[in-house]
Amino acid sequence: MLGVQGVSVAFGGVRALEGVSFEVPRGQVCGVIGPNGAGKTTLFDVVSGLRRPGSGRVRVAGVDVTGWSALRRARGGVRRTFQRTQVFGRLSVGDNVLAALDWHGGGGGLVADLAGWPGRRRLERERRERVSEVLELCGLGGLRDAYADALPVGQRRLVELARALVDRPRVLLLDEPTSGLDADQTARLGEILRGLSTTILLVEHDMGFVMGVCDRLVVLDLGRVIATGPPAEVRANPSVRAAYLG
Repeated sequence: MLGVQGVSVAFGGVRALEGVSFEVPRGQVCGVIGPNGAGKTTLFDVVSGLRRPGSGRVRVAGVDVTGWSALRRARGGVRRTFQRTQVFGRLSVGDNVLAALDWHGGGGGLVADLAGWPGRRRLERERRERVSEVLELCGLGGLRDAYADALPVGQRRLVELARALVDRPRVLLLDEPTSGLDADQTARLGEILRGLSTTILLVEHDMGFVMGVCDRLVVLDLGRVIATGPPAEVRANPSVRAAYLG
């Protein structure tokens, strides 16, 4: 589902990524780990379209998306969360999640809204039902009408997850998804991710979470891939232990 081939990124004389290549099969959870400065967030920027690589290609379901903008990739099914939470603070939790569906439009424009066309009402009802489904999945059903900026950081992070999931992404990028979550929320997040059929790429420093959720790992150090494989195999790799795990 996701292929990264020979991706390199340089900032002046600093090589943030150098020849990074890996693949994530459909429906698998792949963790990207490594020490600070290894290039993990830069890699996410390249995959999500926020940064164009100096060389290399990104493919989604076999389609080369390297030249696509971040907006086009998002509408093509590549959704992302960030290290710092980015919710619409003055909107309710429900409207934060609903916003991710608005780009589809509803047909008929303003006239349809004013006239209350049956097709438009049906579409709105289906979207709100989908929002309710995802809020329940993320444990936010009781907070639908709460303002997003009134929530603690852990719950705001779950709002972001719900917003990323509501449009049924093909590839989901999660940057430090457990940051700010308590133990119960982290366990709930693990259950959610294990129950999804979506292809997931995540950056995370919580090794207990990574080892319990991920099907495979990619380890970066100084912009290079030093290991890939199942969690148990990577954990036992001497190079990985020396560079990161200790």
